[in-house]
Amino acid sequence: MRDSGSVSGATRQDALALVNFPTEVALLADLEAHLARGQGFAVATLNLDHVVKLRRDPAFRAAYRAQSHVVADGNPIVWLSRLAGRHEVALVPGSELIAPVAALAARRGVPLAFLGSTEPVLRAAADRLVADHPGLTVAARLSPPYGFDPTGPAADALLDQVAASGARICLLALGAPKQEVLAARGFARHPGLGFLSIGAGLDFIAGHQTRAPVWVRRIAMEWLWRMLSNPKRLVRRYLDCALVLPSLTGTALRARSERRGK
Repeated sequence: MRDSGSVSGATRQDALALVNFPTEVALLADLEAHLARGQGFAVATLNLDHVVKLRRDPAFRAAYRAQSHVVADGNPIVWLSRLAGRHEVALVPGSELIAPVAALAARRGVPLAFLGSTEPVLRAAADRLVADHPGLTVAARLSPPYGFDPTGPAADALLDQVAASGARICLLALGAPKQEVLAARGFARHPGLGFLSIGAGLDFIAGHQTRAPVWVRRIAMEWLWRMLSNPKRLVRRYLDCALVLPSLTGTALRARSERRGK
């Protein structure tokens, strides 16, 4: 495991090497240590769609290099990491980090902020999390307008609102690449704030989107369930994801060979 803050710059050549926290336990322990020291962080959750975007989008690559913590959010990333000889890497979905992070925040008296999605979703998610985690404070709920630019002046204004609210952790529900770009910008602008990119996680908690049943997730078929739920939007995405698998497999096998040669 690399130290936090040292995400590799080799985002085109070896996306798998970006994963620098292999398990949820390791991640949460390090986030708590950061909070105790008054330090911020930026957490990204790597999946195949992100790998596709990393290969195409220089701004997204730069944002990933600025993340302090990266976990494997997707079974293919886990399997390929293990093929590369990193058997410690486990599945850590971003949406499943919300509850443990909320529990951590409640225990330490650290206020949360939500940024993204819609106001009804943010309100319902806040109510649910506060009920589930006594002592939790949601200090800010900010829903940017459609077409929000995470690199513009409006982004800085929102980040400053989060900081002014007293929140120490900001959950970003904007989807990739916007949330990772904004996390990188926020981490640089407010180094004492923690940013966690969680995609549709708050929508799941609020009940505005339905996640695949547990049994579907257990057999690693959540991607198929999602694609069948919204084929017009997701068929092309998953095709692009499938097309990067051969090169990722080759990268993993080379990494495995290099590990054995040491």
